[in-house]
Amino acid sequence: MTAREEILAAVRGALRTADRTEAVVPRGYRTATVASVVDLFAGRVADYRAVLTRCTGAELPEAIRAALGPARKVLVPEGFPIDVEGSSPDGVAAEFEAVVTTAALGIATTGTLVLDHGPGQGRRALSLLPDLHVCVLRAEQIVAGVPEAVAALDPARPQTWISGPSATSDIELTRVEGVHGPRNLHVIVVTE
Repeated sequence: MTAREEILAAVRGALRTADRTEAVVPRGYRTATVASVVDLFAGRVADYRAVLTRCTGAELPEAIRAALGPARKVLVPEGFPIDVEGSSPDGVAAEFEAVVTTAALGIATTGTLVLDHGPGQGRRALSLLPDLHVCVLRAEQIVAGVPEAVAALDPARPQTWISGPSATSDIELTRVEGVHGPRNLHVIVVTE
């Protein structure tokens, strides 16, 4: 008998004698208001050394301009909800200084953005190659935790999960940013 067969036999034996009458009770997750979820998300995004700005829909164009700073070669994927001054809807992502996208949702407990590459999000390379990624998210798109995010996402769509700017500590345990993606991440949360 191989080690694999031995382990599987032990598991099967344990399952035969297990009490299966006890119902599995789902874990009691905290419930939160939209405002507290947005506050938690903002704190987690800041923990990752990303920048977060809150604005209204009317303030969004100015918030995007401010987030872009001196960047002039800006890529904005097709389907982005507003015009961004001086932007291009297509091109080779590596030739741009910044990209402005939307996201499918944000996760408060982890400070994570999830792109499913729908309208306004573009293909995966767009969020990885420019030095600055500005991501616009509506407050209602922020969910409390990973279980809610997984339930809300379409598993058949490609997904990119982003928690802060690209960073690694592989080089003598020194944090280096921009190795596998943008060096800078700016999240704009639109509240009404």
